[in-house]
Amino acid sequence: MENLTNCDEGLQPAVCLACLFAKGAAPARRAGGEPLPGGRPAAQTRALGGLDAQEPAPQPLTAGGSEVWLLSGSAPGPWTDCQPEAATTGAMPVGGLLPLFSSPGGGGLGGSLGGGLSGSRKGSGPVAFRLTEKFVLLLVFSAFITLCFGAIFFLPDSSKLLSGVLFHSNPALQPAAEHKPGPGARSEDAAEGRVRHREEGVPGDPGAVVEDNLARIRENHERALREAKETLQKLPEEIQRDILLEKEKVAQDHLRDKELFGGLPQVDFLPPIGVENREPADATIREKRAKIKEMMNHAWNNYKRYAWGLNELKPISKEGHSSSLFGNIKGATIVDALDTLFIMGMKTEFQEAKSWIKKYLDFNVNAEVSVFEVNIRFVGGLLSAYYLSGEEIFRKKAVELGVKLLPAFHTPSGIPWALLNMKSGIGRNWPWASGGSSILAEFGTLHLEFMHLSHLSGNPIFAEKVMNIRTVLNKLEKPEGLYPNYLNPSSGQWGQHHVSVGGLGDSFYEYLLKAWLMSDKTDIEAKKMYFDAVRAIETHLIRKSSGGLTYIAEWKGGLLEHKMGHLTCFAGGMFALGADGAPETLAQHYLELGAEIARTCHESYNRTFMKLGPEAFRFDGGVEAIATRQNEKYYILRPEVIETYMYMWRLTHDPKYRTWAWEAVEALENHCRVNGGYSGLRDVYFASESYDDVQQSFFLAETLKYLYLIFSDDDLLPLEHWVFNTEAHPFPILRDEKKEIEVKEK
Repeated sequence: MENLTNCDEGLQPAVCLACLFAKGAAPARRAGGEPLPGGRPAAQTRALGGLDAQEPAPQPLTAGGSEVWLLSGSAPGPWTDCQPEAATTGAMPVGGLLPLFSSPGGGGLGGSLGGGLSGSRKGSGPVAFRLTEKFVLLLVFSAFITLCFGAIFFLPDSSKLLSGVLFHSNPALQPAAEHKPGPGARSEDAAEGRVRHREEGVPGDPGAVVEDNLARIRENHERALREAKETLQKLPEEIQRDILLEKEKVAQDHLRDKELFGGLPQVDFLPPIGVENREPADATIREKRAKIKEMMNHAWNNYKRYAWGLNELKPISKEGHSSSLFGNIKGATIVDALDTLFIMGMKTEFQEAKSWIKKYLDFNVNAEVSVFEVNIRFVGGLLSAYYLSGEEIFRKKAVELGVKLLPAFHTPSGIPWALLNMKSGIGRNWPWASGGSSILAEFGTLHLEFMHLSHLSGNPIFAEKVMNIRTVLNKLEKPEGLYPNYLNPSSGQWGQHHVSVGGLGDSFYEYLLKAWLMSDKTDIEAKKMYFDAVRAIETHLIRKSSGGLTYIAEWKGGLLEHKMGHLTCFAGGMFALGADGAPETLAQHYLELGAEIARTCHESYNRTFMKLGPEAFRFDGGVEAIATRQNEKYYILRPEVIETYMYMWRLTHDPKYRTWAWEAVEALENHCRVNGGYSGLRDVYFASESYDDVQQSFFLAETLKYLYLIFSDDDLLPLEHWVFNTEAHPFPILRDEKKEIEVKEK
């Protein structure tokens, strides 16, 4: 130990010589003092704690004649015990020197990670890191991994990166060189190459599919880079001028749309079929239906008392509530409830609502609205009110609002924006949607209303807009036959590959089926799209739990999330409604599938304290049909489960559906009814009610209407003559005039 402390030349630690060598003061020597070739320090025999081990001396990185060292704090050991006093005064101890990068000899950081630490003790030389250094390295590495996975799963088009990069690393599946656009190549050339490759490739060849996908991704990214570069090269004045030109173009398009409607053509109103409100023969059913009508009275009268003319009611606060979905448009509950008032025979209330609409319903507002919500609630409500009553004011207002929504379609692809300023006609998408995409359930839920707008206005422009949406969709490749929830209106390409039959996707599938039914089963394209989609849904999304419950999961880039939303529960009724149009061998299957979904959704209600269903429920972690997250336990008076009960009752007359519907009535009365109306609940599993203080307009439009129809005879709005939009507004089937007259005479 004395030799170690005195640093005699013969036993001087290699690091001391290395330090001197680094300063140009001494040549490097082997152990024992023999000079080393090239000046590299030798390994030093360690004799501490009675252990003899060969330790490699620290080695500098030699790159172009220079040496790079990593300086760290001093620590006891063979490299620090023999430092000259002068070397430690006013400077970092020499023993703290660690090579920053690996030298050709294999030392340094790279060498230590690659093998220097293998089989060595903790702290046994320069290749080992102290605890703080290990922690910093681990932190940096963890952050890098987190960033990579975040980019893969959450950036727009991440699913394309997953499918095209991570899961297809075989060189044979990588894009061929001839399909890579060279300098100055046009996107049109790349597109032609993809088409040509598809034509020449072997059907079902995975390499061709991957190559096509990667080429498309590359093309989109290059186009985005070119556009960004062009924008950055412009002066601020040029950018401002472009914005003004775009606004002027939108205004001209808006004016052109208005000029198309100088006036509405004369329409001969024919009395509707199936609106006679006969009392059920069964006294018990009569009593239950009367109770549901009383619930409608309670909801309507409190809205009238505390929030008349506003969009919705706060039944606890007893004041009005206005959602930003409607901008400055007022009267959502009035318009949404029109047909329910008519069907239930509440004639006085219907006339009051009509008078308000005639005087106060105004669409000339400088505000941004949800195209989807305004369409299904306002356009849908006005159209159904016209078809039921024949009042011209409803047709006029419906077409007027339809014209106001047309600028939403002024996009490169014709896929409409989600949000639209009603005055300027400028649209945009939800900022949270994948890469500025439009949402499948929103742009896919315009078809029924816009077809009827063309029918009542005599102008085909509405029908043309929604038929173009279908054209765009049919040109796109569907992953596994499924429709992703996001579609970019500028590029006309899919966003993230998230698929759901619940929120963001639900009513698109509903409208495919109902477009076929509403066309008097002549829209064969819609029928094919619907059944193709259902087959893909059944293959990839529908699963059965260990407890025997059938549910519809969500698909995210090829991975299933075993969650089913309350919104998804409409699908039971949809499958049953479409069974009649399925191939003969599958008709009974789809009816049974609808019944299984209805049972699952009933279980989601039955397994809560309130006997009302949560917003979403899961099938993982040992639970089935139960919400496991606090933000999924609320109930906002939603109608989807009741909707499925209504279709299943009409199509099967199984009495359990009336029983389940009455259970829902009792739960609504026990837990949602308050003095000021009906309120949603924050937690359906909690024994004490916690109210959200909103009486949604769809509670009057959908929930109460479906309940009323369940306890009515089938000849009230018969399904062979009426199709309900996604807000439960009934539209008549569009038949040619001759056939329509024959049906009415019958």
